[in-house]
Amino acid sequence: MKILAIETSCERASVALLVDDDIVEHRLEGHANHSEYLLPTLRALLGNAGLPIATLDAIAFGAGPGAFTGLRLACGVAQGLGMGAGIGVVPICSLAALALQGEGSTVFVATDARMGEVYSAAYRVDGEQAIEVQVPACSPPQHLALPAGERWFGVGSAFRVHEAGIPASVTARLSGRNPTAVPRAADIARLAAGEVREGRLLAPEYAVPLYVRDKVALTTAERLARGGRA
Repeated sequence: MKILAIETSCERASVALLVDDDIVEHRLEGHANHSEYLLPTLRALLGNAGLPIATLDAIAFGAGPGAFTGLRLACGVAQGLGMGAGIGVVPICSLAALALQGEGSTVFVATDARMGEVYSAAYRVDGEQAIEVQVPACSPPQHLALPAGERWFGVGSAFRVHEAGIPASVTARLSGRNPTAVPRAADIARLAAGEVREGRLLAPEYAVPLYVRDKVALTTAERLARGGRA
């Protein structure tokens, strides 16, 4: 199986090429404008592997939630490459990709969504599968809640940025946490492989980002209500 993967939902963007059981990943960390480097890096990955793009089984991308500009970039590039080469596209939730960096089989992912909110979801991890237990949502950190019954491993930037606002009912049931993890293209590729095996590919024109929250900024009144400045 051969999958090209793109993850640009955060500042530490990356791309990866999965060929059977081998994955090569390249990070774009430090580049202010990922759009300038993304296509050349993808071409280099394919060139170094000696693979024409038409020989790929799929193009996968981190669909979000995350930075709006990054999500549109990844989706647009995946669509363009897929249409040009006649290849199906696989959108992968970036929170599910983060779940693969957890420990154990029950992983709760929470990332900083800006504007005083977090994106969150819960997954049961089985090998290189992340099975959704709690759907992706956007909420203030004090509204976070774990699924009933078990201890969970916490992954994501919300455990660093919003640590003081996360309820004790959540932190008391965490078996551990990884607050520095960011979504990785290698994990996008791993999750996409399962989707390809199940035949769940999309025509490129039907691929869309997973925003979860459609709002990108607060009004002046909303900022004041949250204790900010006009």
